[in-house]
Amino acid sequence: MIRRIDLRRSAAGGAPLDYRTAVPRAEFDVEAATHAVQPILDAVRTRGTDAILEFAQKFDGVDLTDIRVPVAAMTEALAALDPAIRAGLDESIARLRTTSKNELEADSVTDLGPGARVTHRMVPVGRVGLYVPGGLAPLVSSVLMNVVPAQIAGVKSLALASPPQKEFGGLPHPTILAACALLGVEEVYAVGGAQAIAMFAYGAGPCERVNLITGPGNIYVATAKRLVKGTVGIDAEAGPTEIAILADDTADAAFVAADLISQAEHDPLAASVLVTDSLRLADEVEAALEPQVAATKHVDRIRTSLGGQQSAIVLVDDIEQGLAVVDAYAAEHLEIHTVDAEAIAARVNNAGAIFVGPYAPVSLGDYCAGSNHVLPTAGCACHSSGLSVRSFTKSMHVISYDRGALEAVKDHVVTLANAEDLPGHGAAVSVRFEG
Repeated sequence: MIRRIDLRRSAAGGAPLDYRTAVPRAEFDVEAATHAVQPILDAVRTRGTDAILEFAQKFDGVDLTDIRVPVAAMTEALAALDPAIRAGLDESIARLRTTSKNELEADSVTDLGPGARVTHRMVPVGRVGLYVPGGLAPLVSSVLMNVVPAQIAGVKSLALASPPQKEFGGLPHPTILAACALLGVEEVYAVGGAQAIAMFAYGAGPCERVNLITGPGNIYVATAKRLVKGTVGIDAEAGPTEIAILADDTADAAFVAADLISQAEHDPLAASVLVTDSLRLADEVEAALEPQVAATKHVDRIRTSLGGQQSAIVLVDDIEQGLAVVDAYAAEHLEIHTVDAEAIAARVNNAGAIFVGPYAPVSLGDYCAGSNHVLPTAGCACHSSGLSVRSFTKSMHVISYDRGALEAVKDHVVTLANAEDLPGHGAAVSVRFEG
């Protein structure tokens, strides 16, 4: 069901290995999708709502007359929500709000001398478009993960889009609408895919253009985000989800197998990778996968994911080598199932989020850990961070100098301006001290 990659030094013949390419990822060709996505963006940019309605019929099989979701529909969805689901959402929201509040950065003030002050101000983005997928699964948790940090950051204008669902009369999934009502989000659109990204980027019909687009999606959404980047800001180009598990002989094979399966459940392109120095654990995990997969709902999807080139059991000589492998892989989600897992986790540099020990599975982070599950994929964790309050804020410097403070550095400014052959820059300072 899942292949093995042997990176033990004896198997490699002692040759140096590039761990960044040792574990292949699923093919996710954003460039190739550009040919399909660019016409959609152009159509929405030039024809607005009319184009969106045509794409809803073409891609979603629904005939819409209005893309805006009535507030009453969200209120009704919340009223009809299963009390147990509401309790879960309430708990997730409360925990995420707590961690988000602790992420807020205060303004900092630096006094560089008498009358010379630089203030570093943190301000929220003005308007944000949030995308919530609705394809293989109604990802209601993505509503929380996007909306809560944006609200805590102080974003004043939030718009949310999710694909129209034929079985729900052309509205997004009712659980998604209920979550919007629970969070007080009233501007919601039944628009999916690349056309939703275009609507946010260019504005269409009742939706005014935004400053920033966040949220995960399929390859068409990721491609659209790449193409509108610069017109608006984006959080990331999210690819297929992935989990890496670093485990030694103390790990519980049943736990590890279940966690690999939980990620494979997302998508046939999802990656599930176990890195271990224990041949016994590798054998036991492989044996545990078969009955656990057979007992799941989405068997075909999971088998495709686990059997793909992006998933593997990776054998290493020891945890030290394993740590190097997972650091190079830079997984979206990294679990540590080893002796002294906290110490191992503290040495990791590249991961979207780290889950420490046998009782911190990734699925905890998907819902109720208090962390955010919108994370960098495809190795981008080596340079990018997951969604947080900081994603919805921007900083600016406020410079306040009086005459004496400027005079103290004027000669330096003039000298450096002349060194760059920009004498007008220097003159803008000198003129203030003439006469």
